[in-house]
Amino acid sequence: MLIRPPHKTIRTWHTDTSIWDDFVFRAGDIVVVTPPKTGTTWTQRIIDMLLHQSAAPRQIMDEAPWLDARFIPQQEIAAGLAARAGRRSLKSHSPLTALPLHDDVLYINVARDPRDAVMSFFNHCTHYSDELLAGLDQIGLNDPAIAAPHPRAPADPRAFFRRWLRDPQHAPFDDFTMAEFFEIERSFWEEREQPNILMVHYNDLKADRDGEMRRMAQFCGIATPQPLWDEIVAAAGFDAMKRDGPNMLGMAEMGFKGGADTFMHKGTNGRWASVLSDGDLGDYAAVLRSEAPKALADWLEAGRLEAGDPTPGRCAFVQSRSMT
Repeated sequence: MLIRPPHKTIRTWHTDTSIWDDFVFRAGDIVVVTPPKTGTTWTQRIIDMLLHQSAAPRQIMDEAPWLDARFIPQQEIAAGLAARAGRRSLKSHSPLTALPLHDDVLYINVARDPRDAVMSFFNHCTHYSDELLAGLDQIGLNDPAIAAPHPRAPADPRAFFRRWLRDPQHAPFDDFTMAEFFEIERSFWEEREQPNILMVHYNDLKADRDGEMRRMAQFCGIATPQPLWDEIVAAAGFDAMKRDGPNMLGMAEMGFKGGADTFMHKGTNGRWASVLSDGDLGDYAAVLRSEAPKALADWLEAGRLEAGDPTPGRCAFVQSRSMT
Protein backbone atom coordinates (compact mmCIF):
# COMPACT_ATOMS: atom_id res chain seq x y z
CA MET A 1 0.00 0.00 0.00
CA LEU A 2 1.21 3.49 -0.83
CA ILE A 3 2.32 5.44 2.25
CA ARG A 4 3.08 8.59 0.29
CA PRO A 5 3.85 9.65 -3.30
CA PRO A 6 7.19 11.27 -4.20
CA HIS A 7 7.74 14.64 -2.59
CA LYS A 8 9.75 15.95 -5.52
CA THR A 9 10.78 15.30 -9.13
CA ILE A 10 14.43 15.34 -10.13
CA ARG A 11 15.54 16.01 -13.72
CA THR A 12 19.27 16.13 -14.40
CA TRP A 13 21.61 14.85 -17.10
CA HIS A 14 21.41 11.36 -15.57
CA THR A 15 18.04 11.27 -13.87
CA ASP A 16 14.31 11.74 -14.45
CA THR A 17 12.30 10.56 -11.47
CA SER A 18 8.92 11.34 -13.04
CA ILE A 19 8.86 7.68 -14.17
CA TRP A 20 7.93 6.73 -10.59
CA ASP A 21 4.68 8.72 -10.80
CA ASP A 22 3.02 6.02 -12.91
CA PHE A 23 5.11 2.94 -12.16
CA VAL A 24 3.05 0.19 -10.50
CA PHE A 25 4.97 -1.57 -7.76
CA ARG A 26 3.96 -4.98 -6.49
CA ALA A 27 4.36 -6.41 -3.01
CA GLY A 28 7.84 -7.79 -2.46
CA ASP A 29 9.62 -5.61 -5.03
CA ILE A 30 13.13 -4.64 -3.93
CA VAL A 31 14.65 -1.24 -4.70
CA VAL A 32 18.37 -0.69 -4.14
CA VAL A 33 18.87 3.06 -3.60
CA THR A 34 22.35 4.51 -3.25
CA PRO A 35 24.70 7.34 -4.09
CA PRO A 36 26.96 6.30 -6.97
CA LYS A 37 29.91 3.97 -6.26
CA THR A 38 28.91 2.91 -2.78
CA GLY A 39 28.37 -0.77 -3.52
CA THR A 40 25.31 -0.53 -5.74
CA THR A 41 26.25 -3.22 -8.26
CA TRP A 42 27.60 -5.43 -5.48
CA THR A 43 24.26 -5.31 -3.68
CA GLN A 44 22.30 -5.76 -6.90
CA ARG A 45 24.31 -8.88 -7.65
CA ILE A 46 23.57 -10.27 -4.18
CA ILE A 47 19.84 -9.55 -4.44
CA ASP A 48 19.71 -11.04 -7.94
CA MET A 49 21.32 -14.27 -6.74
CA LEU A 50 18.92 -14.47 -3.80
CA LEU A 51 15.87 -13.93 -5.98
CA HIS A 52 16.97 -16.47 -8.59
CA GLN A 53 18.55 -18.86 -6.08
CA SER A 54 21.50 -19.19 -8.39
CA ALA A 55 25.11 -17.99 -8.51
CA ALA A 56 25.12 -17.93 -12.31
CA PRO A 57 26.02 -14.48 -13.71
CA ARG A 58 23.16 -12.55 -15.32
CA GLN A 59 23.01 -9.10 -16.88
CA ILE A 60 22.44 -6.91 -13.83
CA MET A 61 21.34 -3.87 -15.81
CA ASP A 62 18.59 -5.96 -17.40
CA GLU A 63 17.62 -7.91 -14.29
CA ALA A 64 17.58 -4.87 -11.98
CA PRO A 65 17.31 -1.75 -14.17
CA TRP A 66 18.09 1.80 -13.15
CA LEU A 67 14.56 2.86 -13.97
CA ASP A 68 14.88 6.58 -13.29
CA ALA A 69 18.00 6.89 -15.45
CA ARG A 70 17.25 9.42 -18.15
CA PHE A 71 19.50 7.91 -20.82
CA ILE A 72 17.57 4.61 -21.09
CA PRO A 73 14.17 3.95 -22.73
CA GLN A 74 12.30 4.31 -19.45
CA GLN A 75 8.79 3.54 -20.67
CA GLU A 76 9.93 0.50 -22.60
CA ILE A 77 11.79 -0.89 -19.59
CA ALA A 78 8.85 -0.14 -17.29
CA ALA A 79 6.59 -2.09 -19.66
CA GLY A 80 9.00 -5.00 -19.56
CA LEU A 81 9.00 -4.95 -15.78
CA ALA A 82 5.19 -4.94 -15.76
CA ALA A 83 5.19 -8.10 -17.87
CA ARG A 84 7.75 -9.85 -15.67
CA ALA A 85 6.38 -12.46 -13.27
CA GLY A 86 7.16 -12.52 -9.57
CA ARG A 87 9.22 -10.22 -7.43
CA ARG A 88 11.39 -7.63 -9.14
CA SER A 89 14.52 -5.72 -8.26
CA LEU A 90 15.29 -2.15 -9.34
CA LYS A 91 17.89 0.50 -8.64
CA SER A 92 17.95 4.26 -8.16
CA HIS A 93 20.50 6.95 -7.34
CA SER A 94 17.77 9.34 -6.13
CA PRO A 95 16.77 10.31 -2.59
CA LEU A 96 13.90 8.43 -1.01
CA THR A 97 11.92 11.68 -1.11
CA ALA A 98 11.85 11.41 -4.93
CA LEU A 99 10.46 7.86 -4.85
CA PRO A 100 7.03 6.64 -3.79
CA LEU A 101 7.13 4.99 -0.37
CA HIS A 102 5.08 1.79 -0.08
CA ASP A 103 4.73 -0.36 3.02
CA ASP A 104 5.04 -3.64 1.08
CA VAL A 105 8.04 -2.69 -1.10
CA LEU A 106 11.55 -3.25 0.28
CA TYR A 107 14.10 -0.41 0.11
CA ILE A 108 17.80 -1.12 0.61
CA ASN A 109 20.11 1.84 1.06
CA VAL A 110 23.83 1.18 0.58
CA ALA A 111 26.34 3.73 1.85
CA ARG A 112 30.10 4.15 1.92
CA ASP A 113 32.60 6.53 3.44
CA PRO A 114 32.05 9.58 1.20
CA ARG A 115 35.79 9.96 0.61
CA ASP A 116 36.03 6.41 -0.72
CA ALA A 117 32.91 6.84 -2.84
CA VAL A 118 34.34 9.99 -4.43
CA MET A 119 37.62 8.30 -5.37
CA SER A 120 35.71 5.44 -6.98
CA PHE A 121 33.40 7.93 -8.72
CA PHE A 122 36.47 9.73 -10.09
CA ASN A 123 37.55 6.57 -11.88
CA HIS A 124 33.97 6.09 -13.08
CA CYS A 125 33.49 9.56 -14.55
CA THR A 126 36.92 9.87 -16.14
CA HIS A 127 36.26 6.70 -18.12
CA TYR A 128 32.90 7.63 -19.65
CA SER A 129 32.89 6.69 -23.32
CA ASP A 130 32.53 9.36 -25.99
CA GLU A 131 29.16 7.81 -26.87
CA LEU A 132 27.84 8.14 -23.32
CA LEU A 133 29.12 11.70 -22.97
CA ALA A 134 27.51 12.70 -26.26
CA GLY A 135 24.20 11.27 -25.05
CA LEU A 136 24.41 13.14 -21.74
CA ASP A 137 25.30 16.33 -23.61
CA GLN A 138 22.20 15.99 -25.78
CA ILE A 139 19.97 15.42 -22.76
CA GLY A 140 21.23 18.60 -21.14
CA LEU A 141 21.08 20.72 -24.26
CA ASN A 142 17.54 19.56 -25.07
CA ASP A 143 16.23 20.37 -21.58
CA PRO A 144 15.59 24.11 -21.10
CA ALA A 145 15.98 23.69 -17.34
CA ILE A 146 19.58 22.51 -17.85
CA ALA A 147 20.55 24.05 -21.21
CA ALA A 148 24.15 22.84 -21.00
CA PRO A 149 26.27 19.86 -21.99
CA HIS A 150 27.34 17.46 -19.27
CA PRO A 151 30.34 18.88 -17.35
CA ARG A 152 33.57 16.97 -18.02
CA ALA A 153 35.28 15.42 -15.04
CA PRO A 154 38.66 16.91 -14.07
CA ALA A 155 41.55 14.60 -14.87
CA ASP A 156 43.13 15.25 -11.47
CA PRO A 157 41.58 13.31 -8.54
CA ARG A 158 42.07 16.15 -6.07
CA ALA A 159 40.35 18.61 -8.43
CA PHE A 160 37.54 16.08 -8.82
CA PHE A 161 37.20 15.95 -5.03
CA ARG A 162 37.08 19.74 -4.83
CA ARG A 163 34.33 19.78 -7.44
CA TRP A 164 32.43 17.15 -5.42
CA LEU A 165 32.70 19.55 -2.45
CA ARG A 166 31.13 22.19 -4.71
CA ASP A 167 34.18 24.44 -4.50
CA PRO A 168 33.30 27.43 -6.77
CA GLN A 169 36.79 27.34 -8.25
CA HIS A 170 35.99 23.91 -9.73
CA ALA A 171 32.57 24.64 -11.25
CA PRO A 172 30.57 23.73 -13.28
CA PHE A 173 29.34 20.87 -11.15
CA ASP A 174 27.81 17.65 -12.35
CA ASP A 175 24.66 16.12 -10.87
CA PHE A 176 26.26 13.83 -8.28
CA THR A 177 28.11 16.06 -5.81
CA MET A 178 28.19 16.11 -2.04
CA ALA A 179 24.77 17.80 -2.08
CA GLU A 180 23.14 14.80 -3.79
CA PHE A 181 25.15 12.29 -1.73
CA PHE A 182 24.00 13.67 1.60
CA GLU A 183 20.44 14.27 0.42
CA ILE A 184 20.12 10.56 -0.36
CA GLU A 185 21.61 9.49 2.95
CA ARG A 186 19.56 11.94 5.03
CA SER A 187 16.37 10.80 3.30
CA PHE A 188 16.99 7.22 4.43
CA TRP A 189 18.30 8.15 7.85
CA GLU A 190 15.07 10.01 8.57
CA GLU A 191 12.98 6.95 7.58
CA ARG A 192 15.30 4.27 8.95
CA GLU A 193 12.80 3.01 11.52
CA GLN A 194 10.42 1.94 8.77
CA PRO A 195 10.40 -1.89 8.91
CA ASN A 196 10.78 -2.19 5.13
CA ILE A 197 14.00 -0.13 4.98
CA LEU A 198 17.41 -1.74 5.38
CA MET A 199 20.63 0.23 5.65
CA VAL A 200 23.77 -1.55 4.45
CA HIS A 201 27.35 -0.28 4.47
CA TYR A 202 30.21 -1.04 2.08
CA ASN A 203 32.69 -1.50 4.95
CA ASP A 204 30.47 -4.12 6.58
CA LEU A 205 30.15 -6.03 3.31
CA LYS A 206 33.94 -6.10 3.04
CA ALA A 207 34.42 -7.10 6.68
CA ASP A 208 31.69 -9.75 6.90
CA ARG A 209 30.20 -10.55 3.51
CA ASP A 210 28.47 -13.70 4.74
CA GLY A 211 26.89 -11.90 7.69
CA GLU A 212 25.69 -8.91 5.68
CA MET A 213 24.27 -11.16 3.00
CA ARG A 214 22.36 -13.05 5.69
CA ARG A 215 20.92 -9.72 6.86
CA MET A 216 19.77 -9.00 3.31
CA ALA A 217 18.33 -12.48 2.85
CA GLN A 218 16.39 -12.26 6.11
CA PHE A 219 15.15 -8.79 5.21
CA CYS A 220 13.93 -10.08 1.84
CA GLY A 221 12.39 -13.19 3.39
CA ILE A 222 14.48 -15.56 1.28
CA ALA A 223 15.92 -18.81 2.61
CA THR A 224 18.80 -20.43 0.72
CA PRO A 225 19.89 -24.01 1.40
CA GLN A 226 23.46 -25.17 1.79
CA PRO A 227 25.67 -25.62 -0.21
CA LEU A 228 24.07 -23.08 -2.57
CA TRP A 229 24.53 -20.40 0.08
CA ASP A 230 28.30 -20.91 0.03
CA GLU A 231 28.29 -20.64 -3.78
CA ILE A 232 26.36 -17.38 -3.66
CA VAL A 233 28.65 -15.89 -1.01
CA ALA A 234 31.71 -16.86 -3.06
CA ALA A 235 30.19 -15.41 -6.24
CA ALA A 236 29.66 -12.08 -4.44
CA GLY A 237 33.39 -11.70 -3.78
CA PHE A 238 35.17 -8.94 -5.70
CA ASP A 239 37.46 -11.29 -7.63
CA ALA A 240 34.50 -13.40 -8.75
CA MET A 241 32.50 -10.33 -9.77
CA LYS A 242 35.49 -8.92 -11.65
CA ARG A 243 35.84 -12.25 -13.46
CA ASP A 244 32.14 -12.38 -14.32
CA GLY A 245 31.92 -8.68 -15.17
CA PRO A 246 31.47 -9.08 -18.95
CA ASN A 247 28.58 -11.50 -18.34
CA MET A 248 26.89 -9.12 -15.88
CA LEU A 249 27.62 -5.63 -17.23
CA GLY A 250 27.14 -5.75 -20.98
CA MET A 251 26.01 -2.12 -21.17
CA ALA A 252 29.29 -1.05 -19.55
CA GLU A 253 31.07 -2.07 -22.74
CA MET A 254 29.35 0.84 -24.50
CA GLY A 255 29.34 3.32 -21.64
CA PHE A 256 32.89 3.06 -20.34
CA LYS A 257 36.38 2.98 -21.77
CA GLY A 258 37.58 -0.45 -20.73
CA GLY A 259 34.04 -1.75 -20.25
CA ALA A 260 33.20 -3.94 -17.26
CA ASP A 261 36.83 -4.04 -16.13
CA THR A 262 36.75 -0.26 -15.64
CA PHE A 263 33.26 -0.26 -14.11
CA MET A 264 34.42 -2.67 -11.39
CA HIS A 265 37.78 -1.04 -10.79
CA LYS A 266 39.46 -1.99 -7.50
CA GLY A 267 36.91 -2.41 -4.73
CA THR A 268 39.32 -0.91 -2.20
CA ASN A 269 39.10 1.85 0.40
CA GLY A 270 41.54 4.49 1.56
CA ARG A 271 42.76 5.77 -1.82
CA TRP A 272 41.86 9.30 -0.77
CA ALA A 273 44.60 9.35 1.89
CA SER A 274 47.34 9.82 -0.72
CA VAL A 275 45.35 12.36 -2.74
CA LEU A 276 43.78 14.85 -0.33
CA SER A 277 45.59 17.55 1.63
CA ASP A 278 44.97 18.45 5.26
CA GLY A 279 43.02 21.45 3.98
CA ASP A 280 40.86 19.25 1.77
CA LEU A 281 40.12 16.95 4.70
CA GLY A 282 39.30 19.92 6.92
CA ASP A 283 36.86 21.26 4.35
CA TYR A 284 35.35 17.80 3.98
CA ALA A 285 34.92 17.48 7.76
CA ALA A 286 33.11 20.83 7.83
CA VAL A 287 30.76 19.64 5.07
CA LEU A 288 30.13 16.37 6.88
CA ARG A 289 29.23 18.22 10.10
CA SER A 290 26.91 20.59 8.27
CA GLU A 291 25.17 17.97 6.11
CA ALA A 292 24.72 15.03 8.49
CA PRO A 293 23.83 14.59 12.16
CA LYS A 294 26.69 13.04 14.14
CA ALA A 295 25.20 9.54 14.29
CA LEU A 296 24.70 9.52 10.52
CA ALA A 297 28.18 10.94 9.91
CA ASP A 298 29.74 8.25 12.12
CA TRP A 299 27.81 5.51 10.33
CA LEU A 300 28.74 6.87 6.89
CA GLU A 301 32.44 6.83 7.66
CA ALA A 302 32.61 3.55 9.60
CA GLY A 303 29.56 1.36 9.01
CA ARG A 304 27.34 -0.62 11.34
CA LEU A 305 30.00 -2.97 12.71
CA GLU A 306 32.09 -0.07 14.03
CA ALA A 307 29.66 2.82 14.53
CA GLY A 308 26.63 0.76 15.62
CA ASP A 309 23.39 -0.30 14.03
CA PRO A 310 21.29 2.61 12.73
CA THR A 311 18.18 0.79 13.95
CA PRO A 312 19.17 -1.00 17.19
CA GLY A 313 16.63 -3.44 18.56
CA ARG A 314 14.44 -3.40 15.47
CA CYS A 315 13.42 -6.78 14.16
CA ALA A 316 14.18 -7.36 10.51
CA PHE A 317 11.17 -7.14 8.25
CA VAL A 318 10.38 -10.57 6.83
CA GLN A 319 8.39 -10.58 3.64
CA SER A 320 5.34 -12.80 4.02
CA ARG A 321 4.77 -13.24 0.28
CA SER A 322 6.69 -16.15 -1.14
CA MET A 323 8.93 -15.55 -4.13
CA THR A 324 7.43 -16.74 -7.40
